[in-house]
Amino acid sequence: MRLDPRTLGVSDAVVQLENVRFAYRAGVDALRDVDLQFERGELTALIGNNGSGKSTLMKLIVGLLKPTEGRVVVDGADTRGAKVSTLAQKIGFIFQNPNDQLFSNSVEEEVAFGLRNLGLPPDEIERRLEATLEQFGLVDQRGLFPRFLSRGDKQKVCIASIVAMRPSVLLLDEPTTGQDHRDSRQILELATRLNEGGMTVLLVTHDLINVAEYARRVIVLNDGVLVRDGPTADVMADEALLASCSLVAPQIVRLSLRLADLGLPLALRTPDLTDAARAWLRGPRPVSPIYPC
Repeated sequence: MRLDPRTLGVSDAVVQLENVRFAYRAGVDALRDVDLQFERGELTALIGNNGSGKSTLMKLIVGLLKPTEGRVVVDGADTRGAKVSTLAQKIGFIFQNPNDQLFSNSVEEEVAFGLRNLGLPPDEIERRLEATLEQFGLVDQRGLFPRFLSRGDKQKVCIASIVAMRPSVLLLDEPTTGQDHRDSRQILELATRLNEGGMTVLLVTHDLINVAEYARRVIVLNDGVLVRDGPTADVMADEALLASCSLVAPQIVRLSLRLADLGLPLALRTPDLTDAARAWLRGPRPVSPIYPC
């Protein structure tokens, strides 16, 4: 069961964007008038078509870009004055291609690299390293060259190397791109477990099936403008909004909407629709005037 942020005992925003505008060059805004905040413990999906501003928003949050106007605050630090290295201790960024993030000669060296950069004592580095390898199921792979692993396991090593540093927020940029179904689920289930442990997770993806199944909140960007921010079910059910952004709800959601006239509730996942249909079939049936029972 996924945790509600309110159950974590804190209600302060861990990431805030206030009236943010960003332009790569004068007169061409990649983002404009964006107001957002993420509470601790949320699992939020950021969606939009290509060029909508998703990657720009991510780079602003991690401090790789500075807002042209407005401000971004991460765990109390204004990114305009904070070093990227400082922000990296607060927020972890997982690249779309894991090969862009892996550079060490073994899995354990990869996981330990960030810990050493934090200047932790050797015994603390060792303790965190062993705990993280165990947490991510990487003990048997600790001596392997990371680039020899499957794409899914490479992504897992990238996440482990970030989580070992204990950031408040984890940003996942298209983590299932190029992954098969097994590896995609492995990464998303891992993100869910981290979220259940209290970590704020922001998922950027084009895969609305995964959004429907894993996210509790969805933010929609279109041409640099925030056009919707709400519960996943509400956003997925708004077919007109999604169509205006060149997006299509998952097939199971669309089927569920077509069955709404029968009294079936909106379903985001296949098991939910199956359970609802079974309950409907077991319920009282109206008597047909042509074929009375």
